[in-house]
Amino acid sequence: MVPGTPFDSDRVEALLETRGAKVQPGGGRAWLLENGSVEIHPLREGGQWVATEVRVPLMDRTELVREVVPKLAELAKEAGVRFFDPQLGRELSAHDDGMVADQYQRTAHYAGEMMGLASAMPISTTESEGFQPTTKIVFGVIGFFTLLYLLVDWINGQLGG
Repeated sequence: MVPGTPFDSDRVEALLETRGAKVQPGGGRAWLLENGSVEIHPLREGGQWVATEVRVPLMDRTELVREVVPKLAELAKEAGVRFFDPQLGRELSAHDDGMVADQYQRTAHYAGEMMGLASAMPISTTESEGFQPTTKIVFGVIGFFTLLYLLVDWINGQLGG
């Protein structure tokens, strides 16, 4: 709880185990909740375990985030450690699930649109109705020159040839 004091990883690990988080072969734990699964890994600095990192997969729904925030806040309180969100830059409580879900949704939306992570925010693959912009430009140019030809031909006919 106090910055600079050693992190009690054993206490956090024991609480995770009682809540059903299973050890993964590659390290860390997988915690299966009602709305999905989160990964929990040690965060080390200089070889020393200083915090526990919780990884929530990016998706287009926020139910998993809304479920995990109160559970982690309760676990942190029991373990006597701080529950901190680096994206928001602040310590969290069980009542901050809405704020965390909003930030999560912005991140998932950005990943889906800008980075092409379709699993984060599915992007519609249906064809849009109508012409593509380049097709509209080509038809516009053809129409313009057709009108120009007809206008010149009409003026030429009015002037007598």
